[in-house]
Amino acid sequence: MFFKIRIYFTGIVTIAIWTLLAWNYYNGGVPSHHILNDKDLPEISNWWGGLLLPFLTWFLLYRIQKRIVRHNNERSETSNYQKHTLYRFTGSLLFGVLLSVFFTFGYSDLSGYMILVLLPLALYFPLFRAECLLGFVIGMTFTFGAVLPTGIGSILTLVSAILYILVRPGILYIASKFVQIASSNK
Repeated sequence: MFFKIRIYFTGIVTIAIWTLLAWNYYNGGVPSHHILNDKDLPEISNWWGGLLLPFLTWFLLYRIQKRIVRHNNERSETSNYQKHTLYRFTGSLLFGVLLSVFFTFGYSDLSGYMILVLLPLALYFPLFRAECLLGFVIGMTFTFGAVLPTGIGSILTLVSAILYILVRPGILYIASKFVQIASSNK
């Protein structure tokens, strides 16, 4: 069942990115973007997104499928795990779209603040999941192509994994000790 979803979703993303590239080609040319929007850094053409985005979609959907199957095998009761996966994807997609809209309309400072908001959120939510990266990249592809959002999203995924997996348990441990000490003093 999920394999068919992977095929269909990857096909839809592939058709969408190549349609966007064809439309760009016939309407002024396929844009290129400077890394970090700095003219001194090299440009990356959006043509690379035609190869990268279908591959990334297929790979990340495989990772999602693998995690869902493993989760379902470990749990005997029915859970809302797939629903949470869909919520994370949708939230990341909307975040990427909103980030792109703010950048397009000249509110690049607001876009930077949005990225910074992800850091404390990464302590509470598993933003390093594959569906979050996929939603983020797809949400930003229309504005920035697929390569730059994939690079930025990969860095954000790594940082959020460090925060959620390594830093969060330390904070929770310190907080539990603090609560334990505070409750023993009563």
